[in-house]
Amino acid sequence: MNAASSAPSAPLDRVFAAQGPGLTLVIAALLLAFFWQLGGPPLYDLDEGAFTEATREMIASGNYITPHKNGEPRYDKPVLIYWLQAGCVHLFGLNEWALRLPSALAASAWVLALWVFARQRLDTPTATAAALAMALSIQVSLIARAAVADAVLNLFIALTFFDIYRYSLDPRRALALRAFLWMGLGFLTKGPVAIFFPLVVSTVFFLSQGQGRALWRAAFNPLGWLIFLAVAGPWYLAIYLDNGPGFFASFFLKHNAGRFGGTLHGHSGSFFYYFLVLPLVLLPFTGWLLRLLPTLRRAWADPLDRFLWLWFLAVFAFFSFSGTKLPHYMLYGATPLFILMARHRNLLTNAWLAFTPPLTLLALLLALPEILPLIEVREDRPQQAAMLAEGLRLLDRSYRVEVGLGLILALALAFLGRGWAAVWQRLLLIGMIQTTVVYGALTPRVLEVMQGPVKEAGLVAKRLGLPTVVYRTSMPSFSVYLEAITPEIGTQRPLAPGDLVFLRIDRLESLVGVLPGVSHDVIFRRGPVALVRLGTGSEGVAP
Repeated sequence: MNAASSAPSAPLDRVFAAQGPGLTLVIAALLLAFFWQLGGPPLYDLDEGAFTEATREMIASGNYITPHKNGEPRYDKPVLIYWLQAGCVHLFGLNEWALRLPSALAASAWVLALWVFARQRLDTPTATAAALAMALSIQVSLIARAAVADAVLNLFIALTFFDIYRYSLDPRRALALRAFLWMGLGFLTKGPVAIFFPLVVSTVFFLSQGQGRALWRAAFNPLGWLIFLAVAGPWYLAIYLDNGPGFFASFFLKHNAGRFGGTLHGHSGSFFYYFLVLPLVLLPFTGWLLRLLPTLRRAWADPLDRFLWLWFLAVFAFFSFSGTKLPHYMLYGATPLFILMARHRNLLTNAWLAFTPPLTLLALLLALPEILPLIEVREDRPQQAAMLAEGLRLLDRSYRVEVGLGLILALALAFLGRGWAAVWQRLLLIGMIQTTVVYGALTPRVLEVMQGPVKEAGLVAKRLGLPTVVYRTSMPSFSVYLEAITPEIGTQRPLAPGDLVFLRIDRLESLVGVLPGVSHDVIFRRGPVALVRLGTGSEGVAP
């Protein structure tokens, strides 16, 4: 069942049909979406800051077993992402590019693995279309550029599912063992999620195929579980010997069971959260997804479609019932959607359905300088007012020109390209335009507003070389740029004369209030943050 096979020919079809040009186009999209300006913007808090500070402390301490953040054990994630980041830092130095490189490489391998799988199971045009859609979707490119664990995890989840389906067609032992290898690496990256979905989906799929015996042989293969344990087990044993049960209680009970049963870090949402979020996650391909949905009714008749839909629906249903909700959770089940969209690509014939979402996004980005002044900021939140003012300054004429040009090109492709490219092909080209606008015009400015001052403050503090502490502010990327742990006042040590204090500007008044009689000097203030140097003539003060 391949809806693309009966479509009329278009000039671009020759590019998609040939393996060499198609793969070249995919690699070009990867360079644009994942690597272009990868090291330009500063690290963002909290996610990148937390991961990269843990990596920095791992290198500084020489403890490659237990990750630490700000001197305290960090039990949020297993160790593999820190090892990968540390390896790149050793090779290329402590900088944004090196810290983000593992994610960009993992995401590239993820896309190329999809291309290989789709080409084997379907054909080269479908593989190329699926890989391009995946690389150019906004959420995939975001995690590919972020120094966090998600791109690495999604690579191993996808490799596991691809080998599970290959095993269903050809139940060779080697394919099952390879799936255990990927699950072991995924478990070393982010824990149980790497084995939960593959086991659930494979059970339903194999039973629906009448392949219960093959499922049993694979699921209870002793050598497979030995491979899994050999990959993941040594570090889990090592952290237990290093820390006792602390990691297991925090990671498995709080960060896994706790995320499903309750809300963690305020990331809540209703049951319908992902009905609204999924179309945004897949931008600019929202209309393509909507056109795909009717094929679900007849998907059961085709084994590949059935497998891909089961993969997506298992993830969608599980996280819809979860207490903690974050947009990137949907990526665990997004890989099959890209293959399905590509396989049924010529069902997408309605230009308005296809092009309205990306054109709307580009129009909103163009109107952003007019929208921001309408935002009301409370008087007790000066840091937000400072960021808003800085944002308005950076959304200058050059920003309008860059986004406006992107919108004009997208409009031209959408409505003037009917003779030489199909709707889905033009949508992919618009995806390249969206990617260029988002990472060329928008993201550098947004992160400069939010994180540029934090980076500058860290570099200033590093240059001064004073004892530096943080006061009621959680921005761990500051420690990365300072290249030192910054103790938290009140929990890790009291304030002391001569301290350099890093804080948000809305905490300045509070800091002065707990330092009666102690002189202070604001030596750096930009955007939402400041550095305050305390006088040296008084005793230490514990707020």
